Amino acid sequence: MDRMEFVASEDFARSLDASDPLARFREKFNFPIPRHGNEVLYFTGNSLGLQPKTAREYVDQELEDWKTLAVEGHFHAKHPWLPYHEFLTEKMAEVVGAKPVETVVMNSLTVNLHLMLVSFYRPTPERYRIMIEGKAFPSDQYAVKSQIRFHGFDPGDALIEMEPREGETTLRTEDIETAIETYGDSLALVMFGGVNYFTGQAFEMARIADAARTAGAAVGFDLAHAAGNIPLKLHDWGADFAVWCSYKYLNAGPGAVAGAFVHERHAKDSDIPRFAGWWGHDKDTRFLMGPDFVPIEGAEGWQISNPPILQMASLRASLEIFAEAGMEALVEKSKKLTGFLEFLLKQIDDERITVITPSRTAHRGCQLSIRVEDANRSLFEELTSAGVVADWREPDVIRVAPVPLYNNFSDAFGFYRILKRCLGGTTEGVGI
Repeated sequence: MDRMEFVASEDFARSLDASDPLARFREKFNFPIPRHGNEVLYFTGNSLGLQPKTAREYVDQELEDWKTLAVEGHFHAKHPWLPYHEFLTEKMAEVVGAKPVETVVMNSLTVNLHLMLVSFYRPTPERYRIMIEGKAFPSDQYAVKSQIRFHGFDPGDALIEMEPREGETTLRTEDIETAIETYGDSLALVMFGGVNYFTGQAFEMARIADAARTAGAAVGFDLAHAAGNIPLKLHDWGADFAVWCSYKYLNAGPGAVAGAFVHERHAKDSDIPRFAGWWGHDKDTRFLMGPDFVPIEGAEGWQISNPPILQMASLRASLEIFAEAGMEALVEKSKKLTGFLEFLLKQIDDERITVITPSRTAHRGCQLSIRVEDANRSLFEELTSAGVVADWREPDVIRVAPVPLYNNFSDAFGFYRILKRCLGGTTEGVGI
């Protein structure tokens, strides 16, 4: 799918929509109301996914059961609350390429990251360093630096941040592998984002995991911008852990409950250090209220508190749609849709524009990060006034994410048309 013949016309975009086998899924989502008299072109699923139309029904069901059953809803609700998180496990596992025993929906992303670091960042005087990508999402930087300090080390020495080569904007996998080998015996943990939030680069996680484990380090991934976006095979890659949120590509709503992965090889190891809570306790004896913690086997053993049912209901609504569409089909559409948008951007005759996201489909998801040299926020504000909902990152980058579940090829053409107009380019001959 790296190469396909595209045409920069509205008719061509409509023809792609007409032949899209996933086109019907667009109707399963609510779009923002028009602003400034313009229909909304929504390209920020990498920040907050659209609301599934069934989300209200799923949440209302739990509100009704709470209203009519009160505490008995834990056992007698239509979807009993006591095991509610289990209704999500299998479908979430399919999204991230894991086994159900390796997958749990719980907490928020950074809380889960800290819980995983408690277990898998176990520094010694010799092996204490953490490697991450440079300019990782700030929350990841804050979390790992705080963990380093908690263990008595200096982040200035213990944190290794991989930067692109001079003159480049993305990392080369071979450079990451070389650095892992170089730092080898001092590495306690290698942790990368699945997709870098700023550049949109998707990292070669299989190669990173293999290099880290060969060096004797633990390996984890932050999949905030990867889950529901790119193909994932966490079990096969052999990562020790992964964490992700569900309010971006997984469309579960603002501040929605997150997810975590712990590899099956750790499933029965009750000696792994962890912060314990009663929801992670063995289900058969949990309500005996004993003083000694006995973890559930698998990722569920990292749970602390009982789950937020209303948040999980909205996530369940979205995961049902993912299961119906299938990640494989979504990835294939994503490649075609993002490729079409990239093609259109290249038709804009303006030297100020550079797409800093990798062109190879294996090295990106559906996000394109567009650098506009010498631009400022006024360009972004002009796009917004024209109906584009995108994302501005200082100093000069516009992030757009054509999400395959609900964006279509006409959306991509509409963005191209508006951006070209805002940049002062001609619209002649492009179907306007």
